[in-house]
Amino acid sequence: MSNLSQLKPQSLWENFSKICSIPHPSKHEEKIVAYLMEWAKKYNISVKKDKIGNLIFKKPATKGMENRKGVILQGHIDMVPQKNSNKVHDFTKDPIETIIGDDGWVRANGTTLGADNGIGCAAAMSVLQATDIEHGPIEVLITVDEETGMTGAFGLEPGLFDGDILLNLDSEDEGELYVGCAGGVDVNISMEYPQTETHRGFVAYNLSVKGLKGGHSGMDINTGRANSNKLLFRFLIHSMRSFDLKIAEVNGGSLRNAIPRESFALVLVPEKEAKAFEAEVMKTEQIFKDEFAKTEPDMQMKVEKTGLPAKIMAQNEMLKICKATYVCPHGVERMSDSMPGLVETSNNLAIVKCIDGKFTVNCLVRSSVDSAKMAVMYKIGSLFDLIGANVKYEGAYPGWKPNMDSPILKTMMKTYKELYGKTPEIKAIHAGLECGLLGGVYPHWDMISFGPTIRNPHSPDERVNIESVEKFWNFLKATLKNVPLK
Repeated sequence: MSNLSQLKPQSLWENFSKICSIPHPSKHEEKIVAYLMEWAKKYNISVKKDKIGNLIFKKPATKGMENRKGVILQGHIDMVPQKNSNKVHDFTKDPIETIIGDDGWVRANGTTLGADNGIGCAAAMSVLQATDIEHGPIEVLITVDEETGMTGAFGLEPGLFDGDILLNLDSEDEGELYVGCAGGVDVNISMEYPQTETHRGFVAYNLSVKGLKGGHSGMDINTGRANSNKLLFRFLIHSMRSFDLKIAEVNGGSLRNAIPRESFALVLVPEKEAKAFEAEVMKTEQIFKDEFAKTEPDMQMKVEKTGLPAKIMAQNEMLKICKATYVCPHGVERMSDSMPGLVETSNNLAIVKCIDGKFTVNCLVRSSVDSAKMAVMYKIGSLFDLIGANVKYEGAYPGWKPNMDSPILKTMMKTYKELYGKTPEIKAIHAGLECGLLGGVYPHWDMISFGPTIRNPHSPDERVNIESVEKFWNFLKATLKNVPLK
């Protein structure tokens, strides 16, 4: 692990380094939560854990700042556990191996870094432990399980906070202030299918689509990156026209909010078609590489002979499942009319599995327009209804409506210009920030989201720009000093 404490600001990087050293994937935050509670005691900082597992810290105003509005600094402590297929790493046990690059970025060795949102949490910790920062009353909310369903934000209760301003530290472009975000809903599909005995005279292959960039299903959905599930089922459907193809298993994608990078299938073809099938895989790989030459330069599609499985999917159900998955929407549905460049509505065909007679699909629909979110949700549900699958709509969360008259927005715009000589960009984000849920519980909060520059979150290519972290930190300190009076 690199020595991050050599970077500036030192306290922030030291805190982030400690966070990286303690396993904290979503739903496994108990070790990092225990550490943070002990850390608070060390610095004599008030801390409590709420019923859902969120941590709430409180620090009084510095001398002369008691008349300022109270500020809540907010971030989430869990991280997305993604790794390259050749990387041996157990996210529940192993620390993140950080690398300081010569290009001015910090990244991890073959895994996600967890700068989303470890950097934001580290900044909040540094504010709490600092003795040289002017600020009014400070509260810090560290939520759990943001990445797999915003469980911490969903479970937050009213009446726990005194402040009026929420600064969410979970955005990923320095110099931008976010004033709105998309809402989302999970569409979960399941269906049991019959299996038959494996046919004699067939050859079995492990078929893989991998090497894709993946990425955040909100931030990166409009980048033109490929979805490994879509490519796999496109090939399967195509191959059924030319070969007597059978399918034993499918396993594609791993997280609902990450664009799938790798998909695998166990397939069979007659022995007499084996060589032609292998050639078709090579031909299709080149077609895919040509189509995604700029966005997916490392794409691979491979087959490898393997032992025959005991059972395969029944023919009729195999056709239904493959066709439905093939036409399931993925990607941008509509761009925003009111904010140029913003994705309004999208779907991520995140996870597809056909294993031991059970077919499952997990999609994440996002939109800043609730009616559009519902329309896509029901479109996907209607598609899978047609093949007799069970459809559930779960985990819906609201968006965050922009308030361009926000007092803290005006303060932060002025502060940033005084620091850096330019006005920050005001944006909304297609990702699902916790602000939408938190604002529902505390509707009086005046909210802004900002952060340093992070690229490729939710993938092993995740990295955070070192210079932007220092700018973000200085901007946070200046903002706290300039918070409006009560």
